[in-house]
Amino acid sequence: MIRPASFTSNPETAKSNSFQAGIDEQDAEEVKRRARDEFDGLKAALEAAGVEVLVFEDTPDPVTPDALFPNNWLSTHADGSAILYPMAAPSRRAERRQDILEALKSKHHRQVTTVHDLSSSEDRARFLEGTGSLVLDRRNHVAYACLSSRTNPALFHDWCERFDYEPEAFTAVSGGKEIYHTNVMMCVGDTFAVICDEAIPDEQERIRVLSRLERSGHELVPISTAQMNQFAGNMLQLLSRDGKPILAMSAQARNSLDDSQIAKLERHVRLVSSDISTIEKYAGGSVRCMLAENFLPRQGS
Repeated sequence: MIRPASFTSNPETAKSNSFQAGIDEQDAEEVKRRARDEFDGLKAALEAAGVEVLVFEDTPDPVTPDALFPNNWLSTHADGSAILYPMAAPSRRAERRQDILEALKSKHHRQVTTVHDLSSSEDRARFLEGTGSLVLDRRNHVAYACLSSRTNPALFHDWCERFDYEPEAFTAVSGGKEIYHTNVMMCVGDTFAVICDEAIPDEQERIRVLSRLERSGHELVPISTAQMNQFAGNMLQLLSRDGKPILAMSAQARNSLDDSQIAKLERHVRLVSSDISTIEKYAGGSVRCMLAENFLPRQGS
């Protein structure tokens, strides 16, 4: 997780992120303070649930208003590899930080054996924004992606071929606009999948995606467009230190779920939520976006 230093609404990302609201200038400092408090509240909730959380501080210079969403520029993998991703907004490209990779090795004793830097695709205006664009079923090596201006189809298929994942691409819309990131509309856990399938307008694509999820052993938990707009798709399964699965989400997402949806999820995971309503309103992302999973093996393991 990256504790924000310069949190604000970003007009560059707002062009393709319909979940994001602007900030009045006179409210900017108060919004920044609330965002930091919400960040610390989420960190505390995860740690109370037994999750190991590694926190890095955002840098005040250069200004990176979306730095608290590290999952878009970095993914890590169990073979010791780290992947750096091409970002659509120029203001977000400075979020990629070599010092964080070095600290994972030197301070947190993780193996980083290979770094795959895909950021040169920015020169050709082709983008693939990490595990925002990619929702990964790591157990079955299937990658799901709703294609958008931030998720280039050629890059997506190249990524799948390079890293040995089966591609499952589709189009998803809300309010007549393409959904900017896949992780807004779906979450794939080990044995369940939360998905706003009504956002996939093409029936054949919708059936294909749902069938793939069910074939790979996932119990489907459909959510509505209204629930998606309350970030009920932006969840992430994590493991506690004692190996028990939890599902991290915002308070808004949790409150949007009905009793039957909660019952389905609780068959698979423990639900953990925290209020990040300021972050959701002004940055247009939620809990899953704030978490870059750490799959790197420990040194000596």
